[in-house]
Amino acid sequence: MGFTGYENKDAGSWSTAKDTYNSFGNNRGKSAFFNDRGNSSRGRFEHGGFGGGGGNSRWVEEPRDDGDWSKPTPRNERLEHELFSGSNTGINFEKYDDIPVEATGQNCPRHIESFQDVDMGEIVMGNIALSRYTRPTPVQKYAIPIVKSKRDLMACAQTGSGKTAAFLLPILSQIYTDGPGEALNAAKASGQVSNGKYGRRKQYPISLVLAPTRELALQIYDEARKFSYRSRVRPCVVYGGADIGQQIRDLERGCHLLVATPGRLVDMMERGKIGLDHCKYLVLDEADRMLDMGFEPQIRRIVEQDTMPHKGVRQTMMFSATFPKEIQILARDFLEEYIFLAVGRVGSTSENITQKVVWVEESDKRSFLLDLLSATGKDSLTLVFVETKKGADALEDFLYREGYACTSIHGDRSQRDREEALNQFRSGKCPILVATAVAARGLDISNVKHVINFDLPSDIEEYVHRIGRTGRVGNLGLATSFFNDKNGNITKDLLDILVEAKQEVPSWLESLAYEHQHKSSNRGRSKRFSGGFGARDYRQTAAGGNTGGFGGRGGRNQTGHGGTRGFGGGGFGNFYTSDGYGGNYSHSQVDWWGN
Repeated sequence: MGFTGYENKDAGSWSTAKDTYNSFGNNRGKSAFFNDRGNSSRGRFEHGGFGGGGGNSRWVEEPRDDGDWSKPTPRNERLEHELFSGSNTGINFEKYDDIPVEATGQNCPRHIESFQDVDMGEIVMGNIALSRYTRPTPVQKYAIPIVKSKRDLMACAQTGSGKTAAFLLPILSQIYTDGPGEALNAAKASGQVSNGKYGRRKQYPISLVLAPTRELALQIYDEARKFSYRSRVRPCVVYGGADIGQQIRDLERGCHLLVATPGRLVDMMERGKIGLDHCKYLVLDEADRMLDMGFEPQIRRIVEQDTMPHKGVRQTMMFSATFPKEIQILARDFLEEYIFLAVGRVGSTSENITQKVVWVEESDKRSFLLDLLSATGKDSLTLVFVETKKGADALEDFLYREGYACTSIHGDRSQRDREEALNQFRSGKCPILVATAVAARGLDISNVKHVINFDLPSDIEEYVHRIGRTGRVGNLGLATSFFNDKNGNITKDLLDILVEAKQEVPSWLESLAYEHQHKSSNRGRSKRFSGGFGARDYRQTAAGGNTGGFGGRGGRNQTGHGGTRGFGGGGFGNFYTSDGYGGNYSHSQVDWWGN
């Protein structure tokens, strides 16, 4: 996920990363870190299955609870290559310079400017170097010293800000420093472990990370594997929709850091496979999304009603893109004298995203989408959001028949199918992904150039998270939303978002917002005009123009979509300057489609 950038990412060699790793070796030398004998770390090569974090083969290390936890274990060349080869975060640091960060709370630790400004130990620093990360993102600059100071944290940050590393790095650093401590000793005394190794019954993780979706849980787990490399910490992941037997077998080999979705974790606890008696670190990631999905009862049972240590005893971190009243209540109940961290404007969208809102009737959406995709180009990753599972399947079939390589993801697809769809999308094999809201939050897909809201959501927070799939970690992106009479309830909030993010606001949207605010009784408006896409052209820049293009006649505007000089008259143009889709005047009097 978004962590930090790395230098010379196109030319950097694997051997250079190894040499950099050695610089953190406290004079242990290259032979200590990268000698041939280092391949003796215990483990096995596991094939297939979804219980351990995906369908691909991977190396699984056995837990090592003996010895000094702060010192790296022997190197494993195969695992090292699997975890770190091809690391590319894709972060644009130049765009991070202007992101405002505000930390409030008593005795807030000073933020850092580099990873070397705080002591995170030999293992963490070595893995940071292997990952080719050069400097922390804004949320990491502030969160890492806060967590290292053993303070509770409530962090609001725009998606794609690098928050996964912001909590994993300091938590693992503390675990390496403190060792298994009382958790392992108590487990030994209760007969759950023997000879320093976790046994085949209940596991007592030292750290628990809760995530709302399977995809986000897997992403966090993958990053935890990177930062726990050459340590005695063994991360595990459990989530619904996968073989629980395989996940139990994976847990039985040892679990110190557990990433879980709430429902599957409750199931594991009821089966007696996981105990939270000795959990020292609790993280709730995408907390607002977990509440939206109805997980509050499970979360409260996990945190409050079972054997989890009380707040003030454990250290708790909550991360959320928004801070509504429900999240404030959760923070009050779960956190102790916490520090509030706001990265960017809470609940807003990134200015790196160019947002366009166009009026499109329901019957015209597919035709409009085809022209958008044609202008975008077939190689750019495009994420298309629809409201229903049936709609996702239907739109995928339609695009396939039109000759587009596409795939879809929604709640009714199996875990294997969902992972395969995401892999095809990430790799560019299927550069168009049709998705329901299940993919709206948490997914870290680099290089998404365009997000299209084929169906707008009913609330503004969902809109913010959807378009946050592009414009990530300092890069630029484009978001286009289809708007019509069905979306009246989001009008005012959408207008506010566009204004706050300094985006161009269609005059018809301003008129609608005014109508909804001052004439709420007049919600059932009649059709005003007629004529193709120009049907709503009493709004000055609606899609549909005077001549040619989609709309034909029927609109008042001179150069709307398909207007005088038509769709993309000058090529697709520059997404992110004043040019629209092939237009040179997208921010002037004419519509953004015009030229």
